[in-house]
Amino acid sequence: MEEYKRVEITKEAEEIVQQLKQQHGELIFHQSGGCCDGSSPMLLPKEDFYIDDNDILLGEIAGIPFYMSHDQFEYWKHTHLTVALTNGRGSSFSLEIPLGKRFLTQSRMLTDAEAAFLNP
Repeated sequence: MEEYKRVEITKEAEEIVQQLKQQHGELIFHQSGGCCDGSSPMLLPKEDFYIDDNDILLGEIAGIPFYMSHDQFEYWKHTHLTVALTNGRGSSFSLEIPLGKRFLTQSRMLTDAEAAFLNP
C-alpha cells in the first residue's frame, strides 16, 4: 500500500528552511487560518509557539513539523498542500520575512486514493 503525504515543500522553500534552521535551531511551521498573512504558513522557532489540542500535525517537511489549526484544517482537509516561496515581505512574524521572502501554501484536491488513505 502506498503512503501519501498531506503536505510537501518545494526545493526553493526547503533551501530557505535549511538556512533558517542553521540560524535559529529547532523550528515549526504553523498555519492558523487568520486573515491576510495569518492564513499563510509561518516558520517559527519551536520554543516561541505553543502547540495545543487545537493544532493538528499534518506531517513533516524539510525535517520540520507542519501544524494547522483545527478550524483551518476543516476547510483544507480535502486538499494536498505544497509550501512554496515567493518574493516579497509579508506582515507576519515568520522567520523568512527579513530575507524579503515569504512562504505560501499551494493546494490541489486530493486524489481518490489520497483521500481514502488520509481521510479514512
